[in-house]
Amino acid sequence: MWRGAAALLCLGAACLLGHGFDPRPWLLLGQGFDPRAWLTAPRGRLLSAAELGRYRGAPGEPGLYLAVLGRIFDVERGRRHYGPGGAYSSLAGKLVGRFYDENGAPTEALRQAEAAIEEAQKLKAESEQRQQQFPSCNSEWSSAKGSRFWCSRQSGGVSRDWTGVPRKLYQPGSRGSRCVCVRTAGAPWGQPDSAEHGDRGDLDNPQLEEYKGCDPLASQCVLKV
Repeated sequence: MWRGAAALLCLGAACLLGHGFDPRPWLLLGQGFDPRAWLTAPRGRLLSAAELGRYRGAPGEPGLYLAVLGRIFDVERGRRHYGPGGAYSSLAGKLVGRFYDENGAPTEALRQAEAAIEEAQKLKAESEQRQQQFPSCNSEWSSAKGSRFWCSRQSGGVSRDWTGVPRKLYQPGSRGSRCVCVRTAGAPWGQPDSAEHGDRGDLDNPQLEEYKGCDPLASQCVLKV
């Protein structure tokens, strides 16, 4: 369960940050995180949990530190978030997850976290590939005219050299469908043009369904109320 939750967290972060996403710093540091402050303990030494507890930002304490995935962050620049009275003050001076032992060696928890990150990156790549293969339709609805779905060379935010036709796409594990634009010519996705094919693009994909009452080769479909 923990691994699945971590994978979903990383995937959500990946979608938000796009290609610039680096999952290793995580996102638990909130607005106070400055990636340039990513560091190990002073002079490269290890800090015990007790030593880390001295860095809570209180008067007379040597600093304001937070540890995530076994790494130390200096979050002094985010004092209003992590310092005493801040929204995240409960995290300061503590280990958030025990991913390294007292000798600095990775633990099984870290290996599980890294596996979850790798799985999340794989899911993100698959999602991006699917969006390229089946871009979302443009759509509009009115009480007078009903629903209209149509495809263009920019629909779904995907620039391409083909327009496509609207289809319902059913994905494994999903109860409903969504409208996507489907290529009508060339080889199926993932097959080289040199391979033998019916020159129908992805029209024969088993996860697709035509809209009843619409021309199967038209670039738009209108569903009356």
